[in-house]
Amino acid sequence: MEKLSSSAVVPQLLRNVIIAVLVFADESLLQISANSKLLEKLRLFLVACFLFFLRSIPSVVSFANTNPTRGYTFPEKKKKLEIGDCESESGIGRAIWQLLSAMNDIPVNSRKYEVVRSLAERLIDENHGQNSLALFDLNRRVLNASFRRTLGRLEAAVEKNRSGPVRSGLNRVVRAAVRAVGDGFNSCGGEETVDQSAETAEKLAAELLWLAEKMSVYGFVDEAVERWASASNLAWLALWSEPRLQCSMVQISALLFKEAAAGGEKWGEIKKKMLTSWLPLLCRASNGADKPVLRGAERAELEKVLEKMISELEEEEQEQVLSLWLHHYTACSSSDWPDLNGSYVRWCHSSRQLLLLDCEDSQTKSLTN
Repeated sequence: MEKLSSSAVVPQLLRNVIIAVLVFADESLLQISANSKLLEKLRLFLVACFLFFLRSIPSVVSFANTNPTRGYTFPEKKKKLEIGDCESESGIGRAIWQLLSAMNDIPVNSRKYEVVRSLAERLIDENHGQNSLALFDLNRRVLNASFRRTLGRLEAAVEKNRSGPVRSGLNRVVRAAVRAVGDGFNSCGGEETVDQSAETAEKLAAELLWLAEKMSVYGFVDEAVERWASASNLAWLALWSEPRLQCSMVQISALLFKEAAAGGEKWGEIKKKMLTSWLPLLCRASNGADKPVLRGAERAELEKVLEKMISELEEEEQEQVLSLWLHHYTACSSSDWPDLNGSYVRWCHSSRQLLLLDCEDSQTKSLTN
């Protein structure tokens, strides 16, 4: 069994090597064929043939594996799943967890995706409708675990997308080949390749937003807020992400900022983390591919939420947050949101008053002495 698993790695390694060679070789071919239409057509034809060959590699591997249960582990009643708690020992808990995990893995353009997502939503809603404390706790644990899992995969996907040259070069070659020979070869492969699968950052971000909305509606969004506030690396990567991916992450941030603001003074440190992690993205995020990230009323509401959160911080913490806001706000000429000028002016006024009080105290002490 172990030998088969090791041999399955070889074709994938071969694919990666051939892809890298093709991308770099294509740069030279592109220069040679620049002044010759015949050579250009020949180049594109060779690329198309290569892509067809590339798609056949995983098919050979999968054909050799005739065991339909290979790669699947049947749920065990007494074995705790990734949920990591006693509720994972219940059948309904394992069922929802499996559906949410499958939702991460299935391509969004598959007809099965909506079936799986709708079934998961139905089971979660039915649990909620039972008015049972045990089922409420089950929903909370499973959705929290799914949020953690999806957040981790999102960060990994965004990090992976930053390894740009080879990936972007291949995408350019693919688009050129498709324009030259048409889409016919796409129908020869059957199932989608790994690069076209559900492991895309945009899809994972949309699913994370869906999970956060569910957790907010059901009243157990606390852990999602804490996880999102602590995702500083993802927030940094988001500054250079695609506009459509930024759109989803701004929507998640907007929802969880509002939830954090309602958390009271006990969430002081979490609020600071939320602001320092995700405020830069709000300043720099594009308006998305085809629609604004947030409507005007939503933007105004979120500005009030941000001002409230900032006002609840200590004086030095306010300075850190507002200094960070000013840096990113002024660095992005294409956006004037969020407008926190009011918070900045109030902090400046408060800082001035503190300085004057310190001066008065110093003068009083000197006169007394």
